Amino acid sequence: MRALDISIIGATGAVGAELIKLLESSRFPVSRLRLLASRTSGGRRLRFRDEICIVEPLDEINDTQADIAFFSAGGAVSAKYGHLFAAQGALVIDNSNAFRMNPDVPLLVPQVNPNALAARPRSGIVANPNCSTIQLVRALRPLVTAFDVHQIILTTYQAASGGGLKGIDELLEGTRSVSRGRAPPRAERFPFPLAFNVIPQVGEIASEGVTLEERKLVQESRKILGLPHLRLTSTCVRVPVINGHSEAVYLELHEPVHLKQVHELLATEPGVRLYIDGTHEGYPMPRLLKDPMVVHVGRVRVNPENPCGLWLWIVADNLQVGAAVNALLIAKLAISNNIVGGK
Repeated sequence: MRALDISIIGATGAVGAELIKLLESSRFPVSRLRLLASRTSGGRRLRFRDEICIVEPLDEINDTQADIAFFSAGGAVSAKYGHLFAAQGALVIDNSNAFRMNPDVPLLVPQVNPNALAARPRSGIVANPNCSTIQLVRALRPLVTAFDVHQIILTTYQAASGGGLKGIDELLEGTRSVSRGRAPPRAERFPFPLAFNVIPQVGEIASEGVTLEERKLVQESRKILGLPHLRLTSTCVRVPVINGHSEAVYLELHEPVHLKQVHELLATEPGVRLYIDGTHEGYPMPRLLKDPMVVHVGRVRVNPENPCGLWLWIVADNLQVGAAVNALLIAKLAISNNIVGGK
């Protein structure tokens, strides 16, 4: 297989930076890495495999040819430029919400629904799901396969890095201010100052009171799992954590569930680490994740008041598992299926 021309749009953002690191440390075949971002980032010099790459302003280029184009610059940028890259032959792997529910665009988590990329999509675009959705469906896959699920209720605890580098900076600056007895700076990335706070809103709130993030979890989970009538409801909360999303998930099944079987299913699921004992290191926490490449599941328990109820605590690195790692796995699946990289 020949080495590939790779473009990263949003190369200087939080996910773009993680993707560059993953490509750097992997054996992914790269002949040329092209880094694209906004004008304010144009001219920046980034090292990749002992070479210096110059960041180019996206709105000043004419050549959009590539084998694979990773988009991590937000929905507006993807909507404007995604089809342009795809029309020039690139397989676009998009990390935004621009195309996820398009019927011509696979919404892909390779460990869950790899058959969605058995052939090149007509659109030339593959959508990377929302970070909260990815860790959820990876933990749910063996359970919804083995059990008849009546409904799923969950609460997310989402880190500042979900708002990009600006979200991290806003949290850190606010934390320093409050620690010194000063008022936090005005919130820009989040609805309210996040330091020493929790905000029960991720995304815009629609007229029915549901946020965009909560709607994404329902729609995307149904599409990825192939369960169009899955009953799922959530409350999405932003928390003052730098990186790593957590989820408290309650599954209500139609039949009583046995904890031993649940343990067996999760323990053998590729890319999932199960914590069982509940004592020292008995459950995952976002600050103390030892392996950012897998989904961590703990506090697994049957509801003592309802034998059909099952609780899970799911934690993952939202920049890696929830974005960059999944995007790279999509690219590798495309290569193995001869969608890109042919001679």
